Amino acid sequence: MERIKTGIKGFDNLIEGGFPKGSTTLLSGTPATAKTIFGLEFLINGAEKFNESGLYVSFEEKIEDLENQAAQFNWNIKKLKTSEKLKFISVPASEINKETIKEIITNIKKNNIKRLVIDSLSTLSINTPTVYSDINQIGEYAVKRFIYSFIDELRSMKDTTSLIISQTASDSELSRDDVSEFLCDGIIHVIFESMGGQFSRSLIVRKMRRTKNDEDIHPLEISKNGLVVHSIK
Repeated sequence: MERIKTGIKGFDNLIEGGFPKGSTTLLSGTPATAKTIFGLEFLINGAEKFNESGLYVSFEEKIEDLENQAAQFNWNIKKLKTSEKLKFISVPASEINKETIKEIITNIKKNNIKRLVIDSLSTLSINTPTVYSDINQIGEYAVKRFIYSFIDELRSMKDTTSLIISQTASDSELSRDDVSEFLCDGIIHVIFESMGGQFSRSLIVRKMRRTKNDEDIHPLEISKNGLVVHSIK
């Protein structure tokens, strides 16, 4: 099996060396759990270390804000954008419409994108009604149907490995839509607990299809160079 290494220190060991190529993984957690940093580092390492093109689609943050966040770790996003190894699409929630997904898929295929980050599925699903023209379709069923179709389309692109961020309201949730955790090939759950110690964040791989995954909870550190997943041994 071909593996897509994240390059995030300590993480790839938890999933036998990296994500299965073409897989779609849900990255879920409450605010301040370093999900955006994880997504950025996944793409930046792909471009710099593995010569793989990446696309970050944001429905929540402006590109300038992502660049500023990356600068904290001395990641040069502007250089990668100039070389076209890294691309960004920023779509305000108010502008999401029925053509948004088509435009994302077209961009992936046109630019031969190997690594994709969607930030976030929660915002996208909240705006599901804007995708439908028939008011009678709006409701919980419409949201689930929309999420199913979107994830199914991502999984059909065998050369693109996708990471979908899901913002949750509590640590007991894996998603707001209650369906994406079943559809995705893998689930990474990050948790924030202010305990007064060195590590406030922790990470667990809840599942990973086509590979064996570590099932333990691991301390997650935001270092000056990026994320570090620590061993509990």
